[in-house]
Amino acid sequence: MDAASPSSKQIDPWRIAVVGFDHMHAGDQISVIKDHPRALLVGAWDSNPDRMQQVCAELEVPPHLQYGDLDALIAETAPQIAVVCSTTADHRRYVDYFVERGIHVLLEKPLASTVNDARAIVGAAASAPGVLVGVNWPLAWYPVHRTARRLISEGVIGCVLEVHYYDGNRGPLFHTHGKHEVDDAEVAKAKASTWWYSAAEGGGSLRDYLGYGATLATWFRDGELPTDVTARTHISPGDEVDEQSVVIASYRSGLSTFQTRWGTFTDPWTHQPYPRCGFVIVGSAGTIASFDYAEAVQVQDNAHPEGQAIPVDELAPGDTGGVPNLIHALDHGLPLEGPVSLEVSMAGHLIVEAAAQSAADQTPVRLDTL
Repeated sequence: MDAASPSSKQIDPWRIAVVGFDHMHAGDQISVIKDHPRALLVGAWDSNPDRMQQVCAELEVPPHLQYGDLDALIAETAPQIAVVCSTTADHRRYVDYFVERGIHVLLEKPLASTVNDARAIVGAAASAPGVLVGVNWPLAWYPVHRTARRLISEGVIGCVLEVHYYDGNRGPLFHTHGKHEVDDAEVAKAKASTWWYSAAEGGGSLRDYLGYGATLATWFRDGELPTDVTARTHISPGDEVDEQSVVIASYRSGLSTFQTRWGTFTDPWTHQPYPRCGFVIVGSAGTIASFDYAEAVQVQDNAHPEGQAIPVDELAPGDTGGVPNLIHALDHGLPLEGPVSLEVSMAGHLIVEAAAQSAADQTPVRLDTL
């Protein structure tokens, strides 16, 4: 039966498993699942039981839902949706694993760590009609950015000519799920062993944060991609991945810029640092400033050249996060659209891959060569 068809709409909550605790967002996803009326957490699995148990204890997930054997979790709990919070390098194998079993998949961003893996994920999803595979980009659910997208689609600033993005935080080790802060001593201790600072596992600020900017910029531009990308990264002595990147993307209408940073003065969810985290979008008839966590979008147009603040939209329940969006799509027989979709995420990934190659080779990279 086609799991995404209206005729298959189910009354019972969707059975969801959280797989992998490499990403601190695993705890956030558990909280979302527990709070959603159409979701039921049936199990959690991680290759590191201690890591999983610590998060589950804080979130009051009972021991009988915690598994050390993924096959056993599947056999005993029959999940319909898997929320994957593994290392990025492992996304491909988990998509293959779940799609083969007819289980819907929501990957915690980004899509993949290589363009080959990204294409394989898209191919695996295409080979399984009725199985939805999506990517959760937390930034895509911020009311301010969704309001910016609405204003763009309504033509408020005309055609999009440029997108400028700056984003990041103090670093991925300075917080756990729920944005709980970690002290400097623990950060220093964790840095040597964490996947966030491993090139082989998809670490680094470029691969952590560029996907946000590239994917949402592609969404703002209705799928338009740049012809080529030039990137530079800064890698601190002793590290193997970057903590800062600057990317220039060449579009037909001009240049756009994307900057990522681990090491902002403050985390944007506590106090916006300078430069501010978020987007500035330049159109043919105006501009939009859409900063993370803001309660209003700043808009310039011909009627308001001095600028005006437009309060953010109140979002529909299905537009508040990756899990609610996937459940909404399944309940109503809809495809995934926007940044959560593989189409837009794949397009954004091409920008990320081109940037990574450009930074490594110190030369511009054309997207049509990937």
